[in-house]
Amino acid sequence: MEHGALVLIEIGALLLGIGLLGRFASWLGISAIPLILLGGLAFGKGGFFPFRQGEEFISIGADIGVILLLVMLGLEFNARELVSNLRRSKFAGLIDMVLNAVPGALIALVLGWGPVAAVALAGITWASSSGVIAKLLQDLGRLANRETPTVLSILVIEDLAMAFYLPILTALLVGLDIGRATLSVGVAVACVVAILYVALRHGTFVSRLIWSKDPEVLLLTVLGVTLLVAGLASQANVSAAVGAFLVGIAISGPAAEHAERLLAPLRDLFAAVFFLFFGLSTDPADLVPVLVPAAVLAVVTMATKIATGWFAARKAGIAEAGRWRAGFALTPRGEFSIVIAGLAVGAGVEPSLAALATAYVLITIVVGPLLTRIPDSVAFARWAGRRQRARRARQRAAPQA
Repeated sequence: MEHGALVLIEIGALLLGIGLLGRFASWLGISAIPLILLGGLAFGKGGFFPFRQGEEFISIGADIGVILLLVMLGLEFNARELVSNLRRSKFAGLIDMVLNAVPGALIALVLGWGPVAAVALAGITWASSSGVIAKLLQDLGRLANRETPTVLSILVIEDLAMAFYLPILTALLVGLDIGRATLSVGVAVACVVAILYVALRHGTFVSRLIWSKDPEVLLLTVLGVTLLVAGLASQANVSAAVGAFLVGIAISGPAAEHAERLLAPLRDLFAAVFFLFFGLSTDPADLVPVLVPAAVLAVVTMATKIATGWFAARKAGIAEAGRWRAGFALTPRGEFSIVIAGLAVGAGVEPSLAALATAYVLITIVVGPLLTRIPDSVAFARWAGRRQRARRARQRAAPQA
């Protein structure tokens, strides 16, 4: 069979399989993400029927999926809302780093992997997955919830922090001197500031420049600008997700409304490809030796993420149920964790780090969406309501005492 025909057949079969898994997930009333990941494991390296064709398409599609998820999130908000939420959540961002980076560093030191591996594993456990969480918020219809801006603020703080962290980690891995490491961090920060400045000060001009009554022209323009900025941000050691999110923030008015509608089908397609790619690129046999430490790390750091989200939502004045929704939503890790593990292993730090990171991310991505649905249950709503009423009663009683 010709190579081109085989590629089309395999890609078509995979997309059809994603569609069937999505339908099954809808019937079960759960997110399709865990099923797509497990399907990828079944047809990836070491799976039952390894996928051998079209790897480049799936890989690029996965990158585009994350970018589209984040630009669509950005379209939901404006630049001033972003800055306001960042200011309000800055202390929560610091708590987030301490609670979630420290367990990873400690596990690496306990396993005897050394200080550089500890810095790498700290980043793996620190950063939540913007792509997975964006998809979850969309699937669960929570984009308009009061706690969602708080969740997004923490994600943006993490992504911006990666602009500092990744150059520093790279410098440690390759042994850069202080001067070159400082220059790398400076360039990354300058890029973030420049994009944020344009979004804040010239968002109206950007929107007018992008706007077109022709749907085809508007789609191509928004998609082109988003991919261009994301690529430039990535080249400058800034997360492509940050670049895409800030592009969405910079677009407002009719341009944002129409772009959101036009991009939605593409986002759904490539987001599914992103989760599929993650499963396809994982060999289940590599995960078995590290399942225990990965599971321990996942339990600890999912708990610390829940605490982070709960605290941040409380500071923002969100009610009890919203605090728990924010905490559970932050539990999945993803793209950053895998990128960091790849950098560390590529530099020869610790071969087992990649397998541990993959097992850890898979556990959080499979369990996280299930946990995220807990606050929607009737029993949980009653429990949260009782806690909220009890708290208000204590507050009323305090002045009298």
